Amino acid sequence: MKGLIKLFWVEFKLYMRQPQAAFFSLVFPLLLLFMFGSIYGNKPTPFFGGRGMVDVSAPAYIAIIMGSTGLMSISIVVSTYRERGVLRRFRATPLRPAAIIGAQVAVNFLMTLAGAIILVGGALLVYHMRFNGSVGAVLVGFTLSTLSFFAIGFVAASLARTSRVAQIFGMLLYFPNIFLSGATVPKEIFPAAMRSVSKVLPMTHVVNLLQGLWIGNPWSKHIAEVAVLAGFLVVGGIVSAKTFKWE
Repeated sequence: MKGLIKLFWVEFKLYMRQPQAAFFSLVFPLLLLFMFGSIYGNKPTPFFGGRGMVDVSAPAYIAIIMGSTGLMSISIVVSTYRERGVLRRFRATPLRPAAIIGAQVAVNFLMTLAGAIILVGGALLVYHMRFNGSVGAVLVGFTLSTLSFFAIGFVAASLARTSRVAQIFGMLLYFPNIFLSGATVPKEIFPAAMRSVSKVLPMTHVVNLLQGLWIGNPWSKHIAEVAVLAGFLVVGGIVSAKTFKWE
């Protein structure tokens, strides 16, 4: 346990030394919030079912943070460690492989949670965002969604031979997800054909789940989203376990 804690602390400091990772998880969603919030405000409108733009956008922006840490950070860092021989050297230490993977998951989960808290805090303080759901339900949905993206990130890290390839994989997955899922642009303005295409993206289901739980929907209304995200988590975990290489 002591070794795991030290490894977690080292990984945390390394994460904070990556300006691009810290920017996309802590700053970028907040910039989106203030940019669109300053344009549209948070006045309730029938277009959003009696809610304001910030009310529906804040939970969607949380999905952007998950995509950043899962699809970009994890895949690139793990691939870089393999390319530089760090993973091979880790295997020669008393630490078990699960501890090494666990430290990555813990650090990125912590940063995802921190980014979400900063985002929600800004929405509450500046735009008086409305929240009608259960904090516990949102946290469960947040955890499921985050771990699902992490599983996809580990699959990308397992299949990518170099960090450069992992970065390309990450961008190819990340940007279509954030622009076509309703995470950046409200999906209410999408044409029907685009909505159909967006259903194949994991972030679409994250946005739907978080927005629904945010306004107080019961879990029974989101069985499809939970099933899809759980499927990504389980299948992603199995595929990454089968294909992961330490060197």
